[in-house]
Amino acid sequence: MLTSMDDVFRALADPTRRSLLDELFKQDGQTLSALEARLPMTRFGVMKHLKLLEAAGLVVTRRRGREKLHFLNAVPIRLIHDRWVSKYAERWAAALSDLKHRLEDTMVKVFEIYIKTTPERLWHALTDTEMRRKYTFGAVVSSDWTPGSRYEGVGHGIPIFEGENLEVDPPRRLVQSFRALWGEDVKSEGTSRVTYEIAPVGDSCRLTVTHDQLREDANNQLYGGWPMVLSGLKTLLETGEMLTTPGSLRWLEDPKSAA
Repeated sequence: MLTSMDDVFRALADPTRRSLLDELFKQDGQTLSALEARLPMTRFGVMKHLKLLEAAGLVVTRRRGREKLHFLNAVPIRLIHDRWVSKYAERWAAALSDLKHRLEDTMVKVFEIYIKTTPERLWHALTDTEMRRKYTFGAVVSSDWTPGSRYEGVGHGIPIFEGENLEVDPPRRLVQSFRALWGEDVKSEGTSRVTYEIAPVGDSCRLTVTHDQLREDANNQLYGGWPMVLSGLKTLLETGEMLTTPGSLRWLEDPKSAA
């Protein structure tokens, strides 16, 4: 079932649900038992609130062995920012998208978004150079998109990121290694992994992006841009337009040329 902004606002209206999101903001990837221990309420009550947060798309769950982990999904919050906040208070609101979480030895970041499009069209947007530069900060991403092949992103003639296509299964799943190159502070973080999973839902698609194998306390530049990237992808596929929020066109040579 697709969620709406009304669902997100209703979920955020409850102080207990906001407290749960605060706990996931502090430490992502927590079990139900861990969250129950942090709140003065019953296990059933915590489960009820988590289900409402999942229904609103604000929490995503993943299995790790017998454990069910809960992750804060920043994408709906970013969409609220782009729709309601950025045009009023762009400078300070951008800081809201810097989500710092940790998960024991390594960190895992999970982002989920629903887009009204087909799996084939969504896959094309992920792998086509011209389409991708319209929502990945203007970076030119090139590859032959075969298993084991290399890909790279370039902006203003400068390498921004690179990696290897580990799994290529169109139009369902793309797994890539990822190495940031845009600054010495992120180069030192080494290589992580990004997995794109596409699932058809009615006349739409659910896109889940999992960024894992991140060092604990890794530089948030590595994953802080995902909400804006996915918001831009949704906007492009559903309206044909590009986001123009601060930073979204950072590496675009000429914004007018991509329209």
